[in-house]
Amino acid sequence: MSDLSSLPLPAQAPVMVLPGALLFPHALLPLHIFEPRYRTMLTHALAGDRMFCIALMKPGVQEARRADDFFQVCGLGLVRACVGNADGTSNLILQGIARVRFTGYVQERPFRIARLAPVRAEDDEPTLVPAESDVVIEALGAKVIELCRGFQERGIELPAPLEAHLAQSGNAEFLADLIAAQPFFVSDPFARQQILETPSLPGRLRLLIKHLGAELQ
Repeated sequence: MSDLSSLPLPAQAPVMVLPGALLFPHALLPLHIFEPRYRTMLTHALAGDRMFCIALMKPGVQEARRADDFFQVCGLGLVRACVGNADGTSNLILQGIARVRFTGYVQERPFRIARLAPVRAEDDEPTLVPAESDVVIEALGAKVIELCRGFQERGIELPAPLEAHLAQSGNAEFLADLIAAQPFFVSDPFARQQILETPSLPGRLRLLIKHLGAELQ
């Protein structure tokens, strides 16, 4: 899977709001586009930089009528492949690029276009110097891998690409995003949203360890 994290962040991008679906950096998300407004959105995206955001509806919301109905931190993705169908629908693969925050909207209809700001890896571990931070991240990453192996011991077969990344496990940030993106690891979409919104890697790893442990209980 290619790393697209070096792509420049656009100032704005279309927004697709979904129940239960999130997009993490590095992860792939298959989508079936059928609603008229999102078919129009896809046409717009493909004619431009091929990017749009996936935002999660808040608990209890049936339809996202207002910005308060969905989370304002989400994943920005790039359309890697798209196949149009005879009925006007499309099947596509979206690859996550970055965590972003909505800072306003330049368009509401027929689909939303939001202004974007990056969710940066702000240091919320102020007591750690860089060398100590590396040690902490390595230890936390090892614990995440250990917990993932616990799923395998219970007979859960992991997708081959994820199994390959677990075996290599050199990039804790890459691995944390791929694992957090999988509903069979963290079934609660709002728990995954919490991980997505956490800026620092140590913070995300700790949350991931917490939720993986809860799933295994």
